[in-house]
Amino acid sequence: MDSLPVRVACLHATDRSVEQRAAHEWCDGAAVAADPVALSDVADGTVDLGDYDAAWWHRDEPLDEVSAEAANCAGALGSYLEDGGGLLLSLRALSAVEPLGVDPVGPDAVGVEDCPKPTGFAPKAVHASHPAFESFGERVRTDPAAEDRPFARYESLVPDRGQVLACAVSGDDLLVGRKQVVSWRVGAGAVVGVGAHVVFTAEGDETAARDQFVRNLLATLGGDRRPTFTDRYTDEESARALRAALADDHHRPGYHLAAPANWLNDPNGIIHHGGRYHVFYQYNPAGPFHGTIHWGHATSEDLLHWRDEPLALTPSPDGPDRDGCWSGCAVVDAEGTPTLLYTGGRGRDQLPCLATAADDDLRAWEKHPENPIIEETPDDPAILETDDWAAEFRDHCVWREDGAWYQLIGAGTRDGGGAALLYRGESLREWEYVGPLLADGSDDAPPETVWECPELLDFGDRRLLHVSNYEETVYFVGEADLGAPAFEVERRGVLDYGDFYAPQSTRAPDGRYLTWGWLPEARGVAAQWRAGWSGAMSLPRELSIEGGELAQRPAAELAELRERHAASGERSLAAGERLSLGLSGNAYELGLEIDLDPGATFELGLFESPALSERTAVRYDGESVAVDRSRSSHDPAARGEQRMPVADAVGPDGTLSLRAFVDGSILELFANERRCLTGRAYPTRPDADGASLFARGGDVKLRSLDAWELKPTFAAGRTRTE
Repeated sequence: MDSLPVRVACLHATDRSVEQRAAHEWCDGAAVAADPVALSDVADGTVDLGDYDAAWWHRDEPLDEVSAEAANCAGALGSYLEDGGGLLLSLRALSAVEPLGVDPVGPDAVGVEDCPKPTGFAPKAVHASHPAFESFGERVRTDPAAEDRPFARYESLVPDRGQVLACAVSGDDLLVGRKQVVSWRVGAGAVVGVGAHVVFTAEGDETAARDQFVRNLLATLGGDRRPTFTDRYTDEESARALRAALADDHHRPGYHLAAPANWLNDPNGIIHHGGRYHVFYQYNPAGPFHGTIHWGHATSEDLLHWRDEPLALTPSPDGPDRDGCWSGCAVVDAEGTPTLLYTGGRGRDQLPCLATAADDDLRAWEKHPENPIIEETPDDPAILETDDWAAEFRDHCVWREDGAWYQLIGAGTRDGGGAALLYRGESLREWEYVGPLLADGSDDAPPETVWECPELLDFGDRRLLHVSNYEETVYFVGEADLGAPAFEVERRGVLDYGDFYAPQSTRAPDGRYLTWGWLPEARGVAAQWRAGWSGAMSLPRELSIEGGELAQRPAAELAELRERHAASGERSLAAGERLSLGLSGNAYELGLEIDLDPGATFELGLFESPALSERTAVRYDGESVAVDRSRSSHDPAARGEQRMPVADAVGPDGTLSLRAFVDGSILELFANERRCLTGRAYPTRPDADGASLFARGGDVKLRSLDAWELKPTFAAGRTRTE
């Protein structure tokens, strides 16, 4: 084996354990020049770490008894890192990031565990080229199955300053919540923590991969070609670099708002302020999976071109939001200050918190020192307790009316069904409970139902209340009595019949209500991990109440995205006739006015490969619009059928107006501006981007047909290659 051209200081705090001695002996066998160095000698200057290319602290025993020694050498080690040194912390030594001053947030899960399968790591997609993973594929197993393996990792928390490079794997299982490989930049230096699966007393086939993995780390930390790429973006430039790392993914949207990478879910705090739309959203910097929620932030002046802003809210290590800054809203208080109300999570508690803007661009926020602003849940109704939360009580809608502030909070009730709970306050910091504005107390309500993300919108003579119940977003049109409280339901429906959840709205400067919803992925966790991103926002939709019914239409501004007008005019399709639309790129809009002969079905083919082996079919038979995904992909990522009823939504002349927006893997359908269905499709072939029209069982007349290719919106997703 070639010798590694780095000299390593093998740190230890007390007498070296058997495992630590095995690691040092490994250095000799792996041709790594290494010396044992006591932390006390670093602290008092007996040993100058500047004489070494890298330092390595490998520790299998608890850190508690030696944390003071670690703190004593924090100054010397900090200077070493600032000057360009490299540090590897493995097994329980990862917990030393706090006493060493590397990060104020250390691993929240430390101990010993049994590993019945070989274990290792899966790098994040954006870090697949990191030198730590040189010569490895999507997964590397470094430790054979064994009992009593020491570990330190981030589970409910993420580091405040570091970035997660990889998660854990156990056999073929991907354990995305076990964040065990983390890196930091400290001045000109670098730190990597590997909290598990590098055990040197182990024997088995996996140890060869362990050897290569640790050599990769020591060579990188002790060398002069350390990676500078980060997915913890802090400004527009670093966000642009992160987006570029995923730009070749043909499933990425081009004109829908998406995070630069990693995880996105609910829209939050949507507000028009200072001449710009601000869309905040639930974001996980640790990877494309749900957990450790922060608030992402994007802005636009025209709903077309979006800019990535720095993260707006991050969990406070000692605060009530330590385990996540969950969903909330934005309002402007009586003094004109933009204010966020959000749910803070800590342990099994989730309670309302408040933050106020510290600058005009809404990039900096100050959390209220007395958070949470509501300290307990109401007794009537009794709030549901689950394995995750002591009370299912979260998500906020706040508005001012008749000189008072009102707030809706979503909840689940112990007796079954969800509830939208109403609070009243003279300020945004003090609230009194009024009662349920509306609750689902029916006998057939599914157990453990929670009404998430409630929102109440005022259209003058009618109000719209919508809630998301894990499965769909249900809306109610009617009248609200805020004093009783009560909501008289006149009409009930589903906001979207597909992959759409937790919408939130704001008033545009011209008075329109604009709403965005979360478009979750319709593929598994492993596929999302490989992609490196998860989730997108719907198009901004205009909401209105017309004739007592809810109307939804794409925001008018979106017409400015149109480029090549690929098709226009009328078309007649005889039974069995197919017409190709000549579109490509899966970034386009279709407008159709469909008139069916009796017994006929109109079929719109989307995401079509050249040989039609991959194809998503949208069918309209006069009663409903269905999206058939049975052949959408050679990889069964999203299968099955989605369906929305439209018989009562057709025009007076019997025609159906259908608008379809295709973008990467997204399909948004608007039927007569009354019904919506959003779907996801993931064809494996990049050339599965064709579109066609087909008539089945009878003739179809298209009273109008328009097809436009749409331009991307820069930071919202992919960048088109011309």
